[in-house]
Amino acid sequence: MTDRYAVFGNPIAHSKSPAIHHAFAQQTGEDLAYEKILAPVEEFAATAKSFFADARTKGANVTVPFKEQAYALCDELSERAKLAGAVNTLIKLENGQLQGDNTDGLGLVSDLAAHTSLQGKTVLLIGAGGAAKGCLLPLLDADVTSVDIYNRTKVKAEQLAAVAPTRCKACEAGTLAQGYDVVINSTSASLHGQLPDVPSSVIGEHTICYDMMYGKEMTTFNQWAQAQGAKLVIDGLGMLVGQAAHSFNLWRGIYPAVEPVLQQLRQQLEQQP
Repeated sequence: MTDRYAVFGNPIAHSKSPAIHHAFAQQTGEDLAYEKILAPVEEFAATAKSFFADARTKGANVTVPFKEQAYALCDELSERAKLAGAVNTLIKLENGQLQGDNTDGLGLVSDLAAHTSLQGKTVLLIGAGGAAKGCLLPLLDADVTSVDIYNRTKVKAEQLAAVAPTRCKACEAGTLAQGYDVVINSTSASLHGQLPDVPSSVIGEHTICYDMMYGKEMTTFNQWAQAQGAKLVIDGLGMLVGQAAHSFNLWRGIYPAVEPVLQQLRQQLEQQP
């Protein structure tokens, strides 16, 4: 009996998750089916419950706009999911209950770790929404020295910084440090060709800049960071594959090789018209 998995979203046609998970299954010899499910905006819970009622269903991923609704659906939650207030990975337990986790931040940290050690690094996290919340604990667990959080609405940054007040602080544009080791843009500004409102002084010649967005061309944020003399710029495609690998590991107990799948996706992106 082939185990069933899916990704829920709205819209969902563009999702790369089935291709990623089928590549992981082929690589590891796991027998599973993985599909896309377009859930009506008002009916995520009913759609998910129907999917999980099938005995073959073992888990699912959840993307925009359902991560908070998935959180509400769970019987158990990981610490990462609790902090994020959002779930991107659902796991069906032996007793039929649903466990929720958030692997987005793990995907980010794994991708960064492929380029640099995060231990002892100073980090600037731009944005304080769901994406930022999802990556804060994994960053702290990776042993960074500090995380400065900058958000247009400072109160949101303060709420997030309160999670670990000895290592995190909310900053205004004028109080940001110079030359962070790592600068992470968790906002979707690049999707609209816009830049977050941070001074160029946050970037030094040793700074690694990470934009959670990705596309065929270099993102607006990474173009800007490169122009400011950043040592390295990375987009969010590796985070996408990384979060999928962590989900796969939670479901199957095997951590697949990320790099070949990432290379395959990168080639497909570059070949798009």
